[in-house]
Amino acid sequence: MTLHADALAVLTAWAAPDAAQEVLRRRYVDHLRLHEDGLTRGCRPSHLTASVLVLDAPAERVLLTLHARAGRWFQLGGHCEPEDATLADAAAREAREESGIADLDLDAVPVQLSEHAVPFCGPAPTSGTTPATTTHHLDVRYLAVAPPGARPVVSDESTDLAWWPADALPEPDADLVELVARARERLVPRRTPSARQP
Repeated sequence: MTLHADALAVLTAWAAPDAAQEVLRRRYVDHLRLHEDGLTRGCRPSHLTASVLVLDAPAERVLLTLHARAGRWFQLGGHCEPEDATLADAAAREAREESGIADLDLDAVPVQLSEHAVPFCGPAPTSGTTPATTTHHLDVRYLAVAPPGARPVVSDESTDLAWWPADALPEPDADLVELVARARERLVPRRTPSARQP
């Protein structure tokens, strides 16, 4: 199975957690059906990417990277590469490369989808030309758990890499807050109230 076929199968089967995520799921599936190169950087103005929210085992801290080009704190992730066999493989590779943690435990079922404009992705317009259309990443976001005592190492793509309390993110935009909440819920499902004793 090719990476494209895997991504299409994963997103076709994925059970979106709400109506907004279902709209995005359909958008991603349509994109892949229309574009055989839909997971490559060369597919413009949109292409799929894969990212990972890394949590510690108690789901109390998240590992975020201060992205060198964006100047903002994000989960780990990036572009798919030809050697990636599956979308989950792409996410796991990116997480290992950007965290320096080799033995992350990846959940192969996506947690969240996020479409967002990425002005710094793609070639800059040359002098005298019309500015290029802004690239959009169709990000498929996964969850991974770091082993106890894991020590992250900053990669060339980051300015910094740090653990943050899950309820005190450095730049709590709505997408990231939702990702953290969904990931934590998957690790620590809500407990149902116990039945009252007579």
